[in-house]
Amino acid sequence: MATAVQKITLSSSRDIPFNKLVLSQANVRRVKAGVPIEELAESIARRGLIQSLHVRPVVDAEGQETGMFEVPAGGRRYRALEMLAKQKRLNKTTLVPCVVSAANAAILIDEVSLAENIERAPLHPLDQYRAFQAMRDKGMTEEDIAAAFFVDINVVKQRLRLASVSPALLEIYAEDGMELKQLMAFTVSHDHARQEQVWEAIRNSWQKEPYHIRRMLTETTVRASDKRAVFVGVDTYQAAGGVVMRDLFESDDGGWIQDVGLLDRLVSEKLTTIADEIATHGWKWVEAAVSIPYGVTRGLRDIKGVPLSITAEQQATSDALKEELDRLTAEYEDADELPDEIDQRLSEIEAALDALDERPVRYDPDEIAIAGVFVSIDADGSLSMDRGYVRPEDERPVEVADETASEDDVDPETGEIRTPAVQRVVITIGGQPVQTEEEGDDNGIKPLPERLVIELTAHRTLALRNALAKNPHVAMTMLLHKLLSDTFIHTNPTGCLEA
Repeated sequence: MATAVQKITLSSSRDIPFNKLVLSQANVRRVKAGVPIEELAESIARRGLIQSLHVRPVVDAEGQETGMFEVPAGGRRYRALEMLAKQKRLNKTTLVPCVVSAANAAILIDEVSLAENIERAPLHPLDQYRAFQAMRDKGMTEEDIAAAFFVDINVVKQRLRLASVSPALLEIYAEDGMELKQLMAFTVSHDHARQEQVWEAIRNSWQKEPYHIRRMLTETTVRASDKRAVFVGVDTYQAAGGVVMRDLFESDDGGWIQDVGLLDRLVSEKLTTIADEIATHGWKWVEAAVSIPYGVTRGLRDIKGVPLSITAEQQATSDALKEELDRLTAEYEDADELPDEIDQRLSEIEAALDALDERPVRYDPDEIAIAGVFVSIDADGSLSMDRGYVRPEDERPVEVADETASEDDVDPETGEIRTPAVQRVVITIGGQPVQTEEEGDDNGIKPLPERLVIELTAHRTLALRNALAKNPHVAMTMLLHKLLSDTFIHTNPTGCLEA
């Protein structure tokens, strides 16, 4: 005969006025931990009491119930309700949902309090990320979510970015196959396929550090601090449709420029515009490039210009700035540390004085007609213009005493001296000639699509890596060349080893 299984009886629940509740001395939670009481009180004010309190009747010496109830489980919720009552935001007679156990129950009240605290399963971080994402998808803004959970908006942005990683990688993280710091590194890229490709490449490797993951995800990009990006401006790049990859968990120095082809096109267009403007001043040629190779002026004659005189207004400004600089320097001479506003002002004065000292230079128009200008980008992204260089082939021939015109200068049909041809400025960008508006041809070769340029660049990079892998002696030679160049040649990096 089968033995009957005793059924479990659950404690009843009821609503009890708040002023009939007291905190139990048997509550095991003594050390403050978790969400502050103030935040829990605001949560209750916003959402109501989500979880009931567990209470037991208080009995007198004779074992009779007194009408009061002690709270062994839910002490923090009780304190939050107490704070709201003291702030006059909660009536003392407000009914509080409670689970009531018997006063003579066999289970110790201390056991109930301990079990309520240690049997609580913490929420997996991924569940929180997905919950934030679900709330945003249902209409809550990032600011609303931050306000609802009393966190900084950047925390919400970080959680949402983590939830946007490839679902396949999120499942690996949920199963403890990936550390949180590694998941953070994958948020640099929004390309799920690329994220999964990188993980497959490193999952069985010893090199799984977050910096290595970030480096692999950004290997076809350039830093936003790259001089090309600074020269064009990140805002201009984004306005043209470019994407900037950002890292919300580490300092990323402005992020990474994803569309390198677009960036190079914008750089070329800006350099061309600048070269066109310089050409209007009468120079014979203008050569513009991101970096001008070292020694490019060797063999060229450097023409000398005359600095323009400073105006009376500029002299007065310079004197006033120097006087202010001397005064501030003397005033804070003994200070261990300058106030931020004084330090900023001193920097502004020095920059203004440097600008006044850099006087424009006037060149001889006859020299300008045979000379040219080198235009490049400095390491800090500023424009660099080096004017006044004459190529040997552009030097004027030495004049002879005989003023008789040469046969080449005389028209054989009329016998008159030919009129000199109008000189056209030659503009080169990165070593390639640029057509002027007069020479433009609508039927010329069109530039390649940006997407194709990016793909071809990626294939070229892979081909170079493969070639180096097959020739370690070449790779070692290139490494040695790079180390020696960085150590002994302090110029702007150029060529295929630019880092």
